[in-house]
Amino acid sequence: MPKIITLQLSPKQAADEKFYLARAAERMGIRQSDIALARVVKRSIDARQRMAKVNLSLEIYVDQEPQPAPLHFDYPAVDNGTEVIVVGSGPAGLFTSLRLIELGFKPILLERGKSVLSRKYDIAQINRGGEINPDSNYAFGEGGAGTFSDGKLFTRSKKRGDYNKALQTLVWHGANPEILYEAHPHIGTDKLPRIISNICRTITEHGGKVLFESRVSGFVIKHNRITGVRVGDNIIEGAAVVLATGHSARDIYEMLYEANIAIEAKPFAMGVRIEHPQRLIDSIQYHRAERGEWLPAASYSLVSQESGRGVYSFCMCPGGFIVPAMTNNTQSVVNGMSPSGRNSAFANSGLVTEVRLEDFAHLREQWGELAGLRYQQLFEELARQHSGEHQVAPAQRVSDFVAGRASTSLPRTSYIPGLTASRLDQWMPEVIGSRLRSGIATFGKKMKGFVSDEAIVVGVESRTSTPVRIPRDPETLMHTQIEALFPAGEGAGYAGGIVSAALDGERVADAVARYCKAYNL
Repeated sequence: MPKIITLQLSPKQAADEKFYLARAAERMGIRQSDIALARVVKRSIDARQRMAKVNLSLEIYVDQEPQPAPLHFDYPAVDNGTEVIVVGSGPAGLFTSLRLIELGFKPILLERGKSVLSRKYDIAQINRGGEINPDSNYAFGEGGAGTFSDGKLFTRSKKRGDYNKALQTLVWHGANPEILYEAHPHIGTDKLPRIISNICRTITEHGGKVLFESRVSGFVIKHNRITGVRVGDNIIEGAAVVLATGHSARDIYEMLYEANIAIEAKPFAMGVRIEHPQRLIDSIQYHRAERGEWLPAASYSLVSQESGRGVYSFCMCPGGFIVPAMTNNTQSVVNGMSPSGRNSAFANSGLVTEVRLEDFAHLREQWGELAGLRYQQLFEELARQHSGEHQVAPAQRVSDFVAGRASTSLPRTSYIPGLTASRLDQWMPEVIGSRLRSGIATFGKKMKGFVSDEAIVVGVESRTSTPVRIPRDPETLMHTQIEALFPAGEGAGYAGGIVSAALDGERVADAVARYCKAYNL
């Protein structure tokens, strides 16, 4: 059996394989030459003390000891398998499709947007202040919203499925093996597109189909059972339909609502994106003026209770960029992403607070279960009214936002389309703005320097989660009303990130398989 050795090292020592292997051999009482294989199984940084340390756990195999088989996935050919429609190519849709192939089913993956390569052109247009293609942007296209994101792989919902298998699947498709042992793994926006394309290639090479620019425009339902979907003038049929459309596919919610298919308004969260110079966050977290060569760009995770509601950081992107995340030209929406090297001069994070059902109760009479969605839309449209032309976003210095005063100027930013000074503290709904102000003040006490003239808040961060849930039976994972309809992932209200969506997608694929086999489909 291999032995696990845990070492506490300086950042420089942890980067030196010869050093830490020698230390591990010494700890085990063997010669370094006796080590046949050493694998890092966990790496984390402890920055609580003045001098940051790296906790490194190694799995050590010695000579003559059986070694683990190399990572391998063997997907069967499913050209003649039962067809299952999967709507949306985000993490939930991709992992649903892969799992269906493992189980012998043929996924027909429908994506409203374009392939990664074509999508990059449309995103470049957005960054230059051009028109927004409503079907090809930061939210829609091959891989969904996760493709052009930080690529964080941390999740608190590991009980939902095989977390390690999800990571191994990503490594098999090109991700750095470091994600298997990093305490807070991420891939990076520069690496994710290739991995996503590799997954789609796996699907097609083994008999599945991936159809781009195929926006679902309706559902085919007979006797309370879904038999297919409409794509333009065509009907695509399948034994089951998996809805994995992501949180920005508002037209899907509207179609369900208009067809009297049950959906539910749910609480969600909205706020701003906050940005600091990365060197400032480094100095706060590492207790030193410069982080140096061996430490990564520092991150943070913050949460507080303000007037009875949670305020928290979300999708923190060290060494990252703020990007325009709107899906049409009437909105101002921002998000964050990081390259794999996290080498930008800026650190940004979503900073949001709870939005509860009572906050949009006044919209229920007109909008019913879409009231939260409409509240979200109004927030984004309000931000647009207070921004500039094209994708220019409203912003305010953090110190001014907390103090309730106008910013006469704005510092440098990573946000390429540009910023305009705006009193976010005045025009945001009070239920959101007041809690964000007090929350940031609280965070400033936890992290000295967090409230700074160098930092800005940018409007608005509104797509952290969906304001609508598509109900499903907890056992069958099928819609509570429509047979053979399987809601999945973040857009259905059952996940909150890349990995949790992927795990939910696998669970749904298993449920689809059970359903199809029970009815000999």
